[in-house]
Amino acid sequence: MTPAHTAAALVSANLASRLTELAAGLTTAECWPGQQFDLLRDCGVLGWTIPEEFGGHPASPAELLSGYCALARGCLTTTFVLTQRNGACQRIAQSPNVALKHELLPKLAHGELFATVGISHLTTSRQHQGAPAVQATMVGESVELTGEVPWVTGAAHAQLIVTGGAFADGRQILVAIPTDAPGVAISAPACLLALSASQTSPVLLERVRLDPRWIVQTPAQNVMQQGPNVSTGSLSTSALALGLAWAAQDAIEGEAQRRPPLIPIAQSLRHELKQLEHDLLAQATPDGCGPAAGANESLRTRANSLVLRSTQALMAASKGAGFVSGHFAERAAREALFFLVWSCPQPVVSANLREFAGLPQRDGPAA
Repeated sequence: MTPAHTAAALVSANLASRLTELAAGLTTAECWPGQQFDLLRDCGVLGWTIPEEFGGHPASPAELLSGYCALARGCLTTTFVLTQRNGACQRIAQSPNVALKHELLPKLAHGELFATVGISHLTTSRQHQGAPAVQATMVGESVELTGEVPWVTGAAHAQLIVTGGAFADGRQILVAIPTDAPGVAISAPACLLALSASQTSPVLLERVRLDPRWIVQTPAQNVMQQGPNVSTGSLSTSALALGLAWAAQDAIEGEAQRRPPLIPIAQSLRHELKQLEHDLLAQATPDGCGPAAGANESLRTRANSLVLRSTQALMAASKGAGFVSGHFAERAAREALFFLVWSCPQPVVSANLREFAGLPQRDGPAA
């Protein structure tokens, strides 16, 4: 894979620059990266996860991760929203429901439709609770869903939400819910420590009934593991963390030009960033399955650690100016904390906690 053929190469200097300029305006839950998504559409980014037959120009898993890293280096909020939109596109593209793909994917490829996902309750969120967050029942050939989807990014702007529920027997189903369907209620977006402009909010489902037209994956145990490339998404969050870490390192290098004692700090971070980037892209094989068990969790642990350390280093290097609201160091330090809570598997949480406590890592994949 040469640089000319990576998705990062498609992120032009102009696009990256514009995203960086606009990022400072995404400060509250009343903001939305609509202008940024127009730029992504015009640059062809929205086609990265859609097959050519439906109007896309798909990137390989490694190209996609490289592209996410390059975009997040300019604006984490925009890129995070993009990953949630792309997650919906990928699930639809992998669906055996051919009619649904023909109906939705061309519109998604051209930016005529905005979709998002609400799937954390099927994997990491609220798994400690006894009852499923969303209960599913079959009513003839239709499926009925009741419950709360806890985290849906851009819900108020979406025409479709790819989400799912669990049956009494433990099987799960994946569906595409039109947001104007009866029984769908989108709550106000949460005011978050960072990335509030992603407008992430709970979505309430009250006996939302969908006919087979909207079924993405039929009932199965661990429905999120159905279909190809199921593990690629777990690397995307690491790519976003890497992108923010690169942005922090860029800023430290800028400071180092005026303050030579910072040069070894910048050099050390750059070396670690390059190594993590190499390892991340090496893990993104075409079939979505990495060569070593637990490698994805290990990469996520390293990415979390690096993004936290690099943004804290930037804060220290920026001195008092970085502690002022609106400074990039202040925003980056808050945004880095996002990776401790978003779609973070327990082994990664445990590894990060042990690092914070100064404890040696346990033997295992996340060590």
